[in-house]
Amino acid sequence: MDRNLALELVRATEAAALASAHYLGKGNPPEAEKAAALAMELAIRGFKLTGKIIFGEERTDQGPVLCSGDEVGAGEGPRVDVALEPIECINSLADGHGNAISAIALGEKGTFKHIPEKHMKKIAVGPESADVIDLNLSVFDNLVRIAETKRIYVEDLTVSIIDRDRHRELIEKVRQAGARIELIRDGDLAAAIAAALPGTGVDVLMGIGGTKQGIIAAAALACIGGGFQAQVLPDGTFDAEHVPDEYGKIYQASDLVGGENVMFAATGVTHNNFLEGIMFRPGGAVTHSAVFRSKSGTLRFLKTEHFFDKTPDYT
Repeated sequence: MDRNLALELVRATEAAALASAHYLGKGNPPEAEKAAALAMELAIRGFKLTGKIIFGEERTDQGPVLCSGDEVGAGEGPRVDVALEPIECINSLADGHGNAISAIALGEKGTFKHIPEKHMKKIAVGPESADVIDLNLSVFDNLVRIAETKRIYVEDLTVSIIDRDRHRELIEKVRQAGARIELIRDGDLAAAIAAALPGTGVDVLMGIGGTKQGIIAAAALACIGGGFQAQVLPDGTFDAEHVPDEYGKIYQASDLVGGENVMFAATGVTHNNFLEGIMFRPGGAVTHSAVFRSKSGTLRFLKTEHFFDKTPDYT
């Protein structure tokens, strides 16, 4: 895949982010989600690739775009697999909260593992702790190992957890270990990436979240060199301590995202721990985005000014 394609990806996340940002706090999640998906689809349409969406939007009677199984791109160039989230944390955006991002990942055909879009128990950390995490271990043992690799006390670790009833026991175990906790309303994709990057104030993500978000996070962390593990949970249960044997496999990032040429891009819609949200100004807006490549290991952070009197050219 051409390395310039990585920079093309960010045009798609910027388009989706800008389209959805107008719905901040307006209490209309469906319209925000629709605007993001349509804008991203328009941008991807001109990409010089033949892509298949492995993880995308749910197919409904309303006929959304960018659904799992859809073909995308201009129908020329390399055949690639795509995992995308036009906007994560749609309810947070609609309610005026932070942590909403637009994200997309792609790799050569066969890059993303086909697994059911259910829920996952996850843990994500930075490169220095990648080799010590183990979902088979206790919360305490994992936090001790992570703290040792970061050369800090467990009491100084910050653990990001989605604020849900299913995480009551996890939260209590983290507190008993002595670590600090950042409770987030939504958005374990942004939190997983923040945990893998320096200077974000987050050291580890723990908890249960969506499979699609887990796959995209694994792609991003494959570029960063961070550590990621996940366990798929059966439908209708969040009891990650007692799952049937067939769900017992622990997936590493390399199990979920294979190959040596993975690309990832994301744009902040509202503020999160690794990207600023969109700021509107007279006649335009400013976006903050990230573009990662696994092959080169480059991590680019882009601040872009957009002028609304100039129509983007996606051809």
